[in-house]
Amino acid sequence: MISDIKKNPVKVLIDTNVLLSALGFGGIPRQILLLVIQRKIKAIISPILMAEIHEVVSKKFPLIADKLPIIEKKIKKLFTIVHPKRSLKVVRDIDDNRVLEAALEEKCKYVITGDSDLLELKNYKDITIVTPREFLEKFEKKYNR
Repeated sequence: MISDIKKNPVKVLIDTNVLLSALGFGGIPRQILLLVIQRKIKAIISPILMAEIHEVVSKKFPLIADKLPIIEKKIKKLFTIVHPKRSLKVVRDIDDNRVLEAALEEKCKYVITGDSDLLELKNYKDITIVTPREFLEKFEKKYNR
C-alpha cells in the first residue's frame, strides 16, 4: 500500500486556516503537513490562496511575519500551484469559492478545512470536504499507517 501512495498520492487542497494551524500550532494539521513533506499526499494551492496566507500572517501573526519569505518558498516547493480557469459562486464567502476553484482545477479528492461554510457542503462535484481529523482518520484507515 505504501508504494501506491508514492506512485499516486491522493490530491488534497489544504485550506489556509488548516495550513496556518499546522505552521503555528501543530497537532493534527501539522500531521497532515508532514504527509505532504513525506510525499504521501499531493497538496494543491493557488496564487490567490498564497496571497491569503501572506495577508493573514501579516495581520494576525506579526511575530512570524519576517519568516514569510521562507514559508512561501517552502510552500512553493512542496505544493503544486494551480491557476484555476473557472470562477465559482457555490458558497456565500468569496474566499471559500476560491478554495473550491483550486481543488476543482486539479481534480482534488479532498478539501481539508476548518471553515464551517465549506464543511456544510460535505461534497462538491467529486471532492469530499472534511476537517483535518476526518481526513487523517480516512487516510490512516485506507493506508494502515
